[in-house]
Amino acid sequence: MSAGDAGRLTVGAVVLTMGDRPKELRALLDSVAGQRGDPIEVVVVGNGARLPELPEGVRGIELPENLGIPGGRNVGIEAFGAAGADVDVLLFLDDDGLLPDKETAELVREAFAADPRLGIISFRIADPDTGVTQRRHVPRLRASDPMRSSRVTTFLGGANAVRTAVFQKVGGLPENFFYAHEETDLAWRALDAGWAIDYRADLLLHHPTTAPSRHAMYHRMVARNRVWLARRNLPLPLIPVYLGVWLLLTLLRRPSWPALRAWFAGFAEGWRTSCGQRRAMRWRTVWRLTRLGRPPVI
Repeated sequence: MSAGDAGRLTVGAVVLTMGDRPKELRALLDSVAGQRGDPIEVVVVGNGARLPELPEGVRGIELPENLGIPGGRNVGIEAFGAAGADVDVLLFLDDDGLLPDKETAELVREAFAADPRLGIISFRIADPDTGVTQRRHVPRLRASDPMRSSRVTTFLGGANAVRTAVFQKVGGLPENFFYAHEETDLAWRALDAGWAIDYRADLLLHHPTTAPSRHAMYHRMVARNRVWLARRNLPLPLIPVYLGVWLLLTLLRRPSWPALRAWFAGFAEGWRTSCGQRRAMRWRTVWRLTRLGRPPVI
């Protein structure tokens, strides 16, 4: 009988790193080790990078090449057995984040134990110096109050907890995405399979404020993967609606010409390249997303 069967959910953690933030990584690992309750087994994946010295008991995996965020995290999942089956829950944490509250893991255990249909928990991210949570880090349309917890339709990739039964049911993250929208792809598949997703404002990850556009590939990947996301998951009538809305929103934001050119290049790439396996969500899932406040057309 596993610990999960006995009523105590077992928890592991996957941390993806490029090996360039050793001090921040060590602080994060110390914050995980300092969690109250049963010890958390941690796997650190060096995504095409050498790993710094890790604390005793932390497993390290060095990949010979950068597999992207979803590919690297999938390697971390498989380190806990097929689809993470050796544990009940996996935490996914950014290597420059930190868990300031020692009760976080226990609150995660309690949440999953209390609701058998809860599949994913998205943590609140706040800047450690200012305490500010950026709107983009609140995974819902009504993002003005980051202190309000709610059911949501997606989650934050580097600050979350996933019941490993979700991976066993719907598969892992889409590796060909490399960067951007891989969380929403998994979220839509999980919701279609009947799981719920919660945003929990009381589960906090400290993370310095950054802009996603700092990545050179940002605009191309965002556009390409948006097309792939729609082609993989949406009923056919909703694909042009969803992508048309996002095209309009992109133009209204008035990006620079180089950014817009990269975005259109990615948008075209999303149509002419394979999106991977298509598994269109059911119409009742479309209605469920709508009732949760985010219909899959935006």
